[in-house]
Amino acid sequence: MAVFSIPDIRMAGIAASVPRQEYNNRDYELISEKEKDTFIKIAGVEKRRVAVPGMTTSDLCFSAAHKLLEGLNWKTEDIELLIFVSQSRDYLIPATAGILQDRLGLPKSCMAFDISLGCSGYVYGLSVMGRMMANGAIKKGLFLVGDVSTQNTSFKDKSTFPLFGDAGSATAIEYVKGAAEMAFNLQTDGAGYKAIIIPDGGIRNFASRESFEYEEISEGITRNKLHIALDGLEVFNFSLREVAPNIRTLLKQVDKNVEDIDYFVMHQANRLMNETIRKQLKINPEKYPYSMGEYGNTSSASIPLTIAAALSEEISGKDLNMLFSGFGVGLSWGSVVLKTDKILCPEIIEL
Repeated sequence: MAVFSIPDIRMAGIAASVPRQEYNNRDYELISEKEKDTFIKIAGVEKRRVAVPGMTTSDLCFSAAHKLLEGLNWKTEDIELLIFVSQSRDYLIPATAGILQDRLGLPKSCMAFDISLGCSGYVYGLSVMGRMMANGAIKKGLFLVGDVSTQNTSFKDKSTFPLFGDAGSATAIEYVKGAAEMAFNLQTDGAGYKAIIIPDGGIRNFASRESFEYEEISEGITRNKLHIALDGLEVFNFSLREVAPNIRTLLKQVDKNVEDIDYFVMHQANRLMNETIRKQLKINPEKYPYSMGEYGNTSSASIPLTIAAALSEEISGKDLNMLFSGFGVGLSWGSVVLKTDKILCPEIIEL
């Protein structure tokens, strides 16, 4: 089991960016009013932010990073590492991180690369960046995470279209000798990779004429092979089976219990799933913030977006013991326990 700690790494700030365009699931005309009520109650998603055609994850991350650098008064020439985590990158090649490095005006001495992960991506990527910076050779880094999932959902698929929203984020990471350790527990089960998948468009199955042909999978679910296919029951069962034990193991490793954590910031999968996990762990609802009602499931961006949406004042004004947990596509899941110390968290940016 990948349980480990990283010393001397501090979060300096978190910023989030969302598209200005809002979609209310009450307006989704392909399902009945009763189905809308049921979906909003169970999934917890009433509104979402949706990127207009041509708006990319990197656009959203760029705006968040620009705002964060400005607020922290960090010089671009001091940024030595940029990691971009997303499953909706700009191009198949090249990596989007390099495009962002240039767009942000970072020096050529800055290392930049992509990580292809979704729901668990914020936790996984934080561990990679932390490991790379922990010896002090790299002093400042930008961690950019987000997804534009709505571009790959079918309007005729009631299992995905009302669920996903779009967002990007930027987290500023710095090496600070003596900063509190971050402790991680990361896990993977690739046998479940088909549970959330876009079947065509990659190297395994090139996009072809047939990729664009719509197929009725079941009542209310019609999509093509370039759309997200979601096995909701499989993902639900996986999450209820794996997430709580992962968190319990991590808390035991760092000699903490649920009461020691100020806030549990979870991937915003759907409300029923998240509430079931909360009850499994016996977490007070006040310690368990949500953003999915206003923004939907924003994949890799859901943890930083939830912080910006629900905890901005808290994380800016107090030292907090936090636990973040991401779980889903892959199948991949992981948690981190960390301490924040009055970090910068500006208002959510609308693009």
